[in-house]
Amino acid sequence: MKAFRISFVFLSLVSSAAFAADADISLTNDSAKGQINFFGATSDMQLGAGYTYQESNHRIDNVHVGNLDFHAQGRTAVGNLPTTAGLGFRAIGWDTDRLDGGAVGLGGFATVNIPDAPGLSFTGGLHYAPSILAFGDSEDMTSLELRANYRVIRNAEIFAGYRYLNTDLENRRDINLDEGVIVGMKLFF
Repeated sequence: MKAFRISFVFLSLVSSAAFAADADISLTNDSAKGQINFFGATSDMQLGAGYTYQESNHRIDNVHVGNLDFHAQGRTAVGNLPTTAGLGFRAIGWDTDRLDGGAVGLGGFATVNIPDAPGLSFTGGLHYAPSILAFGDSEDMTSLELRANYRVIRNAEIFAGYRYLNTDLENRRDINLDEGVIVGMKLFF
């Protein structure tokens, strides 16, 4: 069943390539995530969609997480380092056998390129949704992803990093919907 879900994520990404600017797939020890972004880094806007499957652990059942992203983006510089940054929204919905919820997080992302090391870049993204923007069993939500990227060829890169997706529940406990060291690849179309 696990191989079926990972294959489903991969096939969804491949079939969407005609409409996408880039697609990536990333894995942790317990999860697989596919993400499609519809506009390139030179566009003024970014629209993306993703799906994550997290295997059950001792605290929660299998988790299905979907996200829709909408950001204004542009080119800037951090010091003398060329950077692509975006500010906007990430809508996240999640479901398990016993619980479900979601939120609309405010935040953004930045990708910093290192000119002295061609192909090397660092990406970080953070979105937070307070209780007013949460629904279902969620009281708030935090989404964080940090990664180091290396462009292997003109239209593909590999990456490694860390992903954290957490929500507080109505009964005051919190659960990590996805957390761990990630590895993956990104394809540019």
